[in-house]
Amino acid sequence: MDLAKDLITKKESLSVVGLGYVGMPLALAFSKIYHVIGYDISSDVIMKYRSGLDPTKEVGDEAIQNAVIDFTDDESSLKNAKFHIIAVPTPVTAHKTPDLKPVEKASKIVGRNLTKGSVVVYESTVYPGVTEDICVPILEKYSGLICGKDFKVGYSPERINPGDKVHRLENIRKIVSGMDEETLQDVAEVYGQIITAGVYPVSSIKVAEAAKVVENSQRDINIAFMNELAMVFDRMQIDTREVIEAMGSKWNALHFYPGLVGGHCIGVDPYYFIYEAERLGYHSQIILSGRKINDGMGEFVTDIILKKLILTNKPVRDCKVVILGITFKENCPDIRNTKVVDIYHKLMEYGIEPVVYDPLANKEDTKKYYGIELASREEVSEADCLVFAVAHSEFINYKEDEITDMFRPGQSEEKVIIDVKGILNRKNWIEKGYQFWRL
Repeated sequence: MDLAKDLITKKESLSVVGLGYVGMPLALAFSKIYHVIGYDISSDVIMKYRSGLDPTKEVGDEAIQNAVIDFTDDESSLKNAKFHIIAVPTPVTAHKTPDLKPVEKASKIVGRNLTKGSVVVYESTVYPGVTEDICVPILEKYSGLICGKDFKVGYSPERINPGDKVHRLENIRKIVSGMDEETLQDVAEVYGQIITAGVYPVSSIKVAEAAKVVENSQRDINIAFMNELAMVFDRMQIDTREVIEAMGSKWNALHFYPGLVGGHCIGVDPYYFIYEAERLGYHSQIILSGRKINDGMGEFVTDIILKKLILTNKPVRDCKVVILGITFKENCPDIRNTKVVDIYHKLMEYGIEPVVYDPLANKEDTKKYYGIELASREEVSEADCLVFAVAHSEFINYKEDEITDMFRPGQSEEKVIIDVKGILNRKNWIEKGYQFWRL
């Protein structure tokens, strides 16, 4: 059976399991060519999509309203698909070990509804071996089918950059793999219809799994290096960003900047690599060290906030600290594994109850997952300290007088600005006498 051809002629259907930041753009792109079943375990998510709302903000409400996708939370609908793509989160536990429950649950759901002749492709980030050693046995158990005979599996790691309107699904080259040559060809042909940048076939599923965790681990290490430099340069009273920009004048410089490293990829994927390496008897040195540095940046920034507040000669416990932004990155509503909460909770330990404002984050989710009540824009006033934690466009576009009006009346030296993302004019605010610091 030529599955790719049957999908194009809509003789067969394609399903996307998990309609979040990765799954929804996938479902939308595929729906322009194939008949797509969009499945999510959350009835609330499905209801929003059916209402024409995009909770991820990745594709926009209009695109959802115009999409021809069968949105459903009824798993039995998956029986009508022959090509399944699993795109669910793969977080870590509180002990920094892989939490495979979401991908295992998704495998059970697909397994219960799997039919002969199907192909199942995983996009979720995992360590090498998970697809074949953990997911395949689950699919076999719950379907009663035999992998390699009754159905095939492949792996194509997601490379979507949430909030990025330039590097999109279609123009990022897609790594594809399959359990055998025939499956690889099917997977490559199916994805090739929507990826204008082309696909990159690799020889095995394990290679594809490894490529994903390595590309994010590499970024994590590079940012950790810059974070370590920032901590040292702070003691030297040298502006880190100025150093980086000077270094960047050389053609082969890598343009990484210090910052809070959270989210569902860079802040998580290295732990998957570390876990499997240690299971095989190798104790990670570079990757683990980088993770420790990046995980500690929230505490480092908090210490700076406290030092600057002390310099204002005000009782620290009485100071009003406003944190601008709580999502893990700019112009994106995703709050998963955000490191801004580390700053919030650390300040709470010192008796400071910060006000948090974020125009993009979902208020209900922020309260549910972090116990933080988001403030309105009107509540961003009478501040003693502003912490620019996320580089949302709204914050970047604030005019000077807008920022000034956020502070309580007083002398400039009594006002603190912490610019974590380096979005403000450092020289300007220092000349005005503010207690200004940037990472």
